[in-house]
Amino acid sequence: MKQGSGMPFIPADKAEGSPQQRIPFHRPSIGEEEIAEVVDSLRSGWLSTGPKVRRFEEEFASYVGAQHAVAVNSCTAALHLALEAIGLGSGDEVILPTYTFAATGEVVTYLGARPVLADCLPDTFNMDVTTVAPLITRRTKVIIPVHIAGQSCDMDPIMTLARENGIHVIEDAAHALPATYKGKRIGTIGDLTAFSFYATKPITTGEGGMVTTALDKYAARIRSMRLHGLSADAWNRYSDKGKWYYEILDFGFKYNLTDLAAAIGIHQLKKSDDFYRRRREIASMYNNGFSGLDTCMIPRETDSGNHAWHLYILQVNLLGLLKGRDEVIRSLQDKGIGTSVHFIPLHLHPVYQKSFGYRQGAFPNAERAFERAISLPIFPGMTDADVGRVIESVRDTLSKYRK
Repeated sequence: MKQGSGMPFIPADKAEGSPQQRIPFHRPSIGEEEIAEVVDSLRSGWLSTGPKVRRFEEEFASYVGAQHAVAVNSCTAALHLALEAIGLGSGDEVILPTYTFAATGEVVTYLGARPVLADCLPDTFNMDVTTVAPLITRRTKVIIPVHIAGQSCDMDPIMTLARENGIHVIEDAAHALPATYKGKRIGTIGDLTAFSFYATKPITTGEGGMVTTALDKYAARIRSMRLHGLSADAWNRYSDKGKWYYEILDFGFKYNLTDLAAAIGIHQLKKSDDFYRRRREIASMYNNGFSGLDTCMIPRETDSGNHAWHLYILQVNLLGLLKGRDEVIRSLQDKGIGTSVHFIPLHLHPVYQKSFGYRQGAFPNAERAFERAISLPIFPGMTDADVGRVIESVRDTLSKYRK
């Protein structure tokens, strides 16, 4: 387990800034550059999909090293379009982790297919590939690895298993910008990869997403299907050089990103490396602040690549505490610290139990992770004083509840 880089733990009473102000779970880092670019779009009169979306796509593709990047209005849309592009249909099965957000599973049902859930690893919370192989049937068409918190999944065995069985791999990289795996950026490994630009993500467009792929046929299909299944460049039909004529090639969707959103994304992308460096510093400070405690466990960072540190998921040691995870969260809330929980496993939700027969106890690692997980604030705008206050608040709460 990697420890911190030596960044000091600064107690709140020794740090700069007011300790009384509430520290939210997340705050987007929006600067004057994003504001000016949005204003420029407003003044240009081109608000929907246009030249800034195309620029954002090209710069994003270059950043991750992908052949194609197609912008859409959410990561949910990105996953849906990726599944549609590979031809997922009724009766097919898609293997995905139970330890993920709602979107990863629900998009499978949009196309009449069945989500087949797999357990996670107990340390990184990523999908346990050893639980995937027994789930493969003749109906399995896709595996969706989810890079939880920004730690890349172990992609080599996943890709090998998929290739041996003629299965597509679509990565859910909502947390994973700019994570790497064995020297490759996430976004260049699977057949397609879906990214999120939701307000809390590593970079944001407010709402938005991106699909990356190396294959021309997938990119062309997604570009058409994101805008009603219209023929190529239909988005450009209102420009001076555009043509009014278009054809409907298939029954598509309304998933296009706007230029207003892309205007934010262009400058967020330029800051992505700086954002990442700051999140990594914060993670190191947290690791140093918590690593000696027997009442919690710090996140595991593997040696296979760079962790994006979208989330910092601390696990509380329930055997060493008088109170449960929820009481710890309430105590932190009383101290002015915003937190979240990632995630409630899919198989515990009513719709998965009703529709697919899943029951509590089916995935012990995911259930154990959920019971212990607390996501702490980790965003670039946090000061060292903020980080020190979070550390002190967590340590005080765990000390108070220690057996």
